[in-house]
Amino acid sequence: MVPLWMYLLVAAALFAIGTYGVLSRRNAVAILMSVELMLSAVNINLVAFWRYQSPLEMSGQAFAAFVFVVAAAEAAVGLAIIIAVYRSRRSVIVEDVNLLQG
Repeated sequence: MVPLWMYLLVAAALFAIGTYGVLSRRNAVAILMSVELMLSAVNINLVAFWRYQSPLEMSGQAFAAFVFVVAAAEAAVGLAIIIAVYRSRRSVIVEDVNLLQG
């Protein structure tokens, strides 16, 4: 049986990679992918704690399913915004997108 700390180590590494990607990337699609990595790390934590705390209840799986739904909605809305910005500005570089300046 795999100990809990190994799951938490993998989740922490994924979250750190996602955080680095969000803070260092200029491309909006890469930032969106990094946010998805961070949400995957949260899912690993939820399922790992569910497995080691109360495996007879379905609360961990329900929370993980909710995070999947939120991640799918975030990806759909984020990609729609990125496509709309690309059509109007011809760029997906975050620094080049200043929609409030007109």
